[in-house]
Amino acid sequence: MQTMIQKITLFLAFVLLHNHVVFASDPDPVLDYCVAIKESATSNPSCKNSSAVTVEDFIFSGIKTPGNYRQTGFASVAVNSNVFPGLNTLGMSFVRADFDVDGINVPHFHPRATETAFVLEGRIYSGFIDTSNRIFAKVIEKGEVMVFPRGVVHFQMNVGDKPATILGSFDSQNPGLQRLPTAIFGSGIKEELLEKVFGLSTKDIAKLRKRFAPH
Repeated sequence: MQTMIQKITLFLAFVLLHNHVVFASDPDPVLDYCVAIKESATSNPSCKNSSAVTVEDFIFSGIKTPGNYRQTGFASVAVNSNVFPGLNTLGMSFVRADFDVDGINVPHFHPRATETAFVLEGRIYSGFIDTSNRIFAKVIEKGEVMVFPRGVVHFQMNVGDKPATILGSFDSQNPGLQRLPTAIFGSGIKEELLEKVFGLSTKDIAKLRKRFAPH
C-alpha cells in the first residue's frame, strides 16, 4: 500500500511539473491568425474580423532604418504585436539591433524567450553566461548566428571598424527585457547596499545612476 501511495505521489508531482513547464511558454494558437486590433492595446487584444484582414497585416516595414542610438553606441527597434499586429498569438517577435563602432549592447536577459542573433553586417563579440557563471563568447561575423538560451545573461559589442547590424528573433510574443546596469543603478536600490556590493563611492554611484537611468 505504501509503495502504491509513493507511486501516485511521484506521478502527481510529475504532472504538476510538466504542466508548469508547458504553461511557462506562449500558448499554442487556436486560429490560423489573430491580427490584433491596435485600439485594444492590452495584454490580450481583440482579433480583427477575418473579412477585414489583408496581406498588409502580415508585412512590416519599420526596420528599414536603425532606431535611436544610446550613449553606448547601440540602437534597437523592437518588433512585437504592439507595432506589428499580424504577430499576435504567433508566439514570436524580433528586433533590429545596430552598433556604432565600439558600440555595445549591455548585459541583459529575456525572461520569457530564447533568442537567435543573426549578423547582417559587421563583426560582433557576442556571448552569454550560464547559471554556473561559465561564459560562452566569440566574435561572430556576417552570416553567422548565435543562440542565447532563455533567461541567461548575454551581451554584444562591435569589434569591427565599421557599424554592425544584427537581427534578433525570439520564440515569444512578449520576451521581456531587463538590462542589468539599468536594473541595478536605475531602479532606486539603496545607495548603501550598492556601496557594499561594488565597493563604489557615493560619487561613483551617482555617476552610474545618471548614466543608466531609465529613458
